[in-house]
Amino acid sequence: MAATDNSNEAFNLRLNYMRPETLEIARVELRETEEVKVEAIKKLRELLHASPELNYKDDDAFLTIFLRACHFYPESALEKMKTTATFRKEYASLVHGLQVEQVRERFIKGSVINVLKNCDQKGRRVLIVNSGKLWDPNEIPSDEMFRMLYMVHIAAQLEEETQVRGVVVIMDFDGLAMKQVKALSPSFSKRLLTFIQEAMPLRMKEVHFVKQPFIFNMVWTLFKPFVKEKLNKRMHFHGSDMKSLHKFLDPSVLPANYKGTQPAIDYGGAQWINALEAQADYVNTWSELGPAKW
Repeated sequence: MAATDNSNEAFNLRLNYMRPETLEIARVELRETEEVKVEAIKKLRELLHASPELNYKDDDAFLTIFLRACHFYPESALEKMKTTATFRKEYASLVHGLQVEQVRERFIKGSVINVLKNCDQKGRRVLIVNSGKLWDPNEIPSDEMFRMLYMVHIAAQLEEETQVRGVVVIMDFDGLAMKQVKALSPSFSKRLLTFIQEAMPLRMKEVHFVKQPFIFNMVWTLFKPFVKEKLNKRMHFHGSDMKSLHKFLDPSVLPANYKGTQPAIDYGGAQWINALEAQADYVNTWSELGPAKW
């Protein structure tokens, strides 16, 4: 399937679907072979059962999510489970009991969180966070923005293609003004970056900052102290220079909004919410996972 063929990608979670080339990426980058996978799942299940402070599903598919995020090292996967549980307990007011229906209205009304209809040239999902003029913090407070992001990451875990290939984020700050800067508080910045770096069992491959005005420096001053070296190397700042962005994301997979050859974005959360609702049982199950005691 060509990168720009979005018939299977648009507004649809790709379940039980892995291209042959994705299996090869998993083998080369993640050490994934059938033998390694079977042994790693067995070991992680044993480690999980010996950790009474944790509450997670222990089926093969669920454990594989954490193992792929940690190159099939069971001990590292358990550590990721622990840091995820710690994060969820610390921010229980936002994520404990979080159900799809609780964010539905925000998705439909707002254009803050979006996902490209098509994957990029490397087969990766591309998440767009509109943190500029398209975001009204009075309509969607930063806490609600975070809950929406959290919900999307849970759903994305169901795609094996995404587990292996990872995700790309475009942070679009077009029209950023003081009301958005004020909403991007130090506490929000710390929470978001802690989540990305310690409590997200997905491979964050690239984060692209685009269309950021001078005032963005105030935002970056808040974020920078919480960025660890690994993530810092994957962050790229482009401003209005879309040719700079094209060095990472091919124009053939980008919409006209970013000087790409795909049509301008005319879709948003209202189109994607059905994909979340179709997997509500899985997404809602996550509301109780993590710590054994809240």
